[in-house]
Amino acid sequence: MPKPLPFDSHGRVIAQFSRALEIATPQEGMGRTVSGASACRVAGGDFSRSGRRWRGACSRPGDQQTSAKPSWAGIGETGEAIAPALSWQCARTAAFCHMLREQGHEPQIKAVTGLPVAPLFSASKMRWLLDHTPDGLNRAKNGEICLGTVDSWLLWHLTQGQHFCCDYANASRTQLMNLHTADWDTDMLALFGIPRAALPVIKPSSGLFGYTAGLATLPDGIPVMAMIGDSHAALFAHGLGAAGCVKATYGTGTSVMAPVDSVAFHVSNLATTVAWHDGEKLVYALEGNIPHTGDAVAWMADSTGLSERSPAELAQALNALPRSVDSTLGVFFVPALTGMGAPWWDDKARGLIHGLSRGVKRAHLIRAALESITYQIADVITAMRAHHGFTLNTLLVDGGTHQKRLVNAVPGRPARLSGDAPAMWPSCRRPARHCWRVKRCTS
Repeated sequence: MPKPLPFDSHGRVIAQFSRALEIATPQEGMGRTVSGASACRVAGGDFSRSGRRWRGACSRPGDQQTSAKPSWAGIGETGEAIAPALSWQCARTAAFCHMLREQGHEPQIKAVTGLPVAPLFSASKMRWLLDHTPDGLNRAKNGEICLGTVDSWLLWHLTQGQHFCCDYANASRTQLMNLHTADWDTDMLALFGIPRAALPVIKPSSGLFGYTAGLATLPDGIPVMAMIGDSHAALFAHGLGAAGCVKATYGTGTSVMAPVDSVAFHVSNLATTVAWHDGEKLVYALEGNIPHTGDAVAWMADSTGLSERSPAELAQALNALPRSVDSTLGVFFVPALTGMGAPWWDDKARGLIHGLSRGVKRAHLIRAALESITYQIADVITAMRAHHGFTLNTLLVDGGTHQKRLVNAVPGRPARLSGDAPAMWPSCRRPARHCWRVKRCTS
C-alpha cells in the first residue's frame, strides 16, 4: 500500500495519503501487484488534488515494504515494467528454493547474507523474472534490464530515470548483499544467476538520492533525502538501542525485529539484517518475518462474509466481534496461507482451522485469527530468547492502529512481554534527539 507523507524542511507532516494495491493470485501460492510507476501516479495524483504547494518539501519513496518489496524488472532506458511486480508473499519460487537447500547451499547463503533460503526474499524472484523474460539474462548482462526492490523503482520514476539506487537495508533483504562487505556478493550473484549490471547502486539510508523530475503532478527539484524499508523505519522510529527491547510492525504480515551489536550475531532460524546506514556506520538487527497476520484477519473476515460490508462497517465489526466473546471456544487458526515464515520457514505448510464445534460462531473465528497473530509473534520471540544471553522484556508495536488495538485486546499474551504502542511524532525534533542528525532540505 503506497503511503506518501510529504514533509516540510522542519520535519512537519504536510499531508498524508494511502492507497491499497490490488494483489492478483493467478495460481495457488502466487501473488503479484501493480507496478511502482502506478504507485507514483497515485501518490502524485493525491498530492495534486490536495491543493497544496510542494516546492521546498522533502520527500522519500515511502518507508516501503522490505521483503514485501515487490521484486520488479524494468527496461533500462524507459523504466517500463516487463512483468507485474512479485509480492513478498508469492511462493512461486518455492521449488527453486527447495533445490538450493537440497544442494546444500543454505549454510553458505545464511553465512554471507544473514538470510535463510525462502521465497520471501528477492533473489529467487529476480531469477524467476529473468527466466520468464525473452532473452532476459543476456539483456540483464548488457544493462538493458533493471532488477530491484520497490524503492529503486520508485526512485527511478521520481527522478525521471536519473538515479537507480537502493539503501543498505533494502539491499540486505535481496539475499544478494554480503553483510560483511556491504556490497553485492560475487558468489551469491553467480548462485542465483543475477548480473551485477542489472542491480542498483547501494547507498546509505539517509542522504541525497536525487531530485524529482518530469512528473506531471509534482514540481521538479524536490530532494529525495532517505530510503528505507517499513520495518526498518519502524525500528529507527522507536529509537531502539537499549537491551531488552523488540518491536513488532503490524501490517499484511508482521516484522519482529530487535537491534544487535554486530553482523556476527546469528540465530539459525531468524534473519540477520542491516537495520539502516546513517551515513557513518551500519546498524544491524535480528528479524523474524511472519507472512500472514493482518492478511490472516482479512482472509477470515472475507471467508465469514464480513468483506461485503463497507470499510467503516467492516472496521466496526472487526473491533466488536472479538470483544463480544471471552474465548475462541477452543478454535485455533494456523494462517499458513502460502506457507510459514519465521521461525519455521516451511513454504509447503498450509492453513488449518482446528477445534471446530457446533457452538463456534463468526466471532470466535475472528478472535482465533487475532490470536494467531500473538502466537506467531511469540514463536519468533521464543526463538530470539533461545539464543544465549539474548534477553527481551519489552515489546513495542506499530503499524495498523486498528490491528494493534484488536491484538492488545486479546488477553494472555503468549510472549509474556510488557507492551507499548506509540503514535506518529508531529515533527522530527523528538526522534532527532535520540537518533541520527536531522538533514534539512532546502530548495
